[in-house]
Amino acid sequence: MAVVEIYDTTLRDGSQGEGISFSAGDKVKIALKLDQLGFHYIEGGWPGSNPKDMDFFRRIGSHRLQNARVTAFGSTRRPGVPVETDVNIQSIVSAGVSVATLFGKSWDFHVLGALGTTLEENLAMIQESVAYLKGRGMMVIYDAEHFFDGFKANPEYALATLQAAVRGGADRVVLCDTNGGSLPGELAAVVRRVAGEVRVPLGIHCHNDGELAVANTLAAVEAGVTHVQGTINGYGERCGNANLCSVIPNLALKCGHATIPRESLAQLTELSRYVSELANMHPANHQPFVGASAFAHKGGVHVSAILKDARTYEHIDPALVGNRRRVLVSELSGLSNLLYKYQELNLDLDTSKEENRRLLEEIKELEHQGYQFEGAEGSFELLLRRAYDHYREPFKLESLRIIIELKENSPVYSEAIIKLTVGDQVVHTAAEGNGPVNALDNALRKALEGFYPEIRRMQLTDYKVRVLDEKDGTGAVVRVLIETGDGERSWGTVGVSPNIIEASWQALVDSIAYGLLKNGGGSKERP
Repeated sequence: MAVVEIYDTTLRDGSQGEGISFSAGDKVKIALKLDQLGFHYIEGGWPGSNPKDMDFFRRIGSHRLQNARVTAFGSTRRPGVPVETDVNIQSIVSAGVSVATLFGKSWDFHVLGALGTTLEENLAMIQESVAYLKGRGMMVIYDAEHFFDGFKANPEYALATLQAAVRGGADRVVLCDTNGGSLPGELAAVVRRVAGEVRVPLGIHCHNDGELAVANTLAAVEAGVTHVQGTINGYGERCGNANLCSVIPNLALKCGHATIPRESLAQLTELSRYVSELANMHPANHQPFVGASAFAHKGGVHVSAILKDARTYEHIDPALVGNRRRVLVSELSGLSNLLYKYQELNLDLDTSKEENRRLLEEIKELEHQGYQFEGAEGSFELLLRRAYDHYREPFKLESLRIIIELKENSPVYSEAIIKLTVGDQVVHTAAEGNGPVNALDNALRKALEGFYPEIRRMQLTDYKVRVLDEKDGTGAVVRVLIETGDGERSWGTVGVSPNIIEASWQALVDSIAYGLLKNGGGSKERP
């Protein structure tokens, strides 16, 4: 079993993705998580580029890592500048790490145009920079920027840049598909050519501009690479980098290589979501292996098959990467979908097949009206319980009135007046809000908190409105999706109506009722 080193550059290359910015504290948290999972190298940043990266290197130095080695990133010396006085090289030394990652130019087009120097000077810059850091006792990983484009344009010179790094003492030579435009077949052929001429372990660094970063990375390993660079969730410049959440399980589970420890694979889904949270990015549901939809099944034929054997429609056991199987119920569902959901929720299924079909047709009709239960599993579970589990509603609406007052040069005034029955008591109250939905939410909570104190922990975390029939203008049906959380879990609920207040009420009621159900406040006992 071949060992493939995993080099994470989320903290440097990943942070260059649009909309992503990590604080120094965020970077330390991510680095510690990566170390815990057994990653081999963590690229902390470019100490010569900004104070935040230097702050990270200072902070991470106070932690004793168990598995990973932190690397500082930077370029070779500038043209005509002695390596001993080059500011970038000296900042790498001052980062206080034992591993340096240097990048240099492989493409003659870049050397002559971007650097504005000679081909010979570029070779000297590479060799002298690597040798200087090696002389300081550091391990040096050399990233050959734009290598594949450079090889296509001038293979002899591209190879000469690698040999310059080897003469300087580079411990790893990494071939970079910086523009992300290579195809797997051509990339693998180049790697095989390089492997025959460079006697240093080779690495690969792919960008995803052709949506081939993962495929190119796997092709490079098959061609002889033993060091893989990428980012968590594929974050990075332009279209991103090779996604390590896909690269690692493919290498370990499909190709039989040793990467991070096998037991750490089951934490990949958690890692993906942890990094997306710190990046303030929504998790990509359709991301392979770790996305919420990666093992979600919707079609009735599919669900019927996985009830017999999950291998019929799943390429791996989702638990291997810490994910889980999900069955969705929609207009494409069959009875198998309902059966699976009942088993998943541990509900008694003691009704006739005809009643099951009736419920399935009701669900399909609701979807036809605009309901979407895929993003509202809280509403869907309540629908099942109300149909078959003798579920008791925690409260009942008696009446509701919304007052909206708009005056010139004054903020809009919104008030909700609500009357509810809770058990054998009637509650009549009112609350204001910065809009009608907020006032409605405030009034509902105010009426119920005395009966269900756990409501105080429930917070609305997302509110989306979708117009379903744009051609109907202001009379169109709308779908309201609400996400609610209590600090431990989150759930989605849905409401549909031509009246946005009614749709919001439906989703709000379900959000509270589902939260109470999971906290023991909503009764599901049989009478």
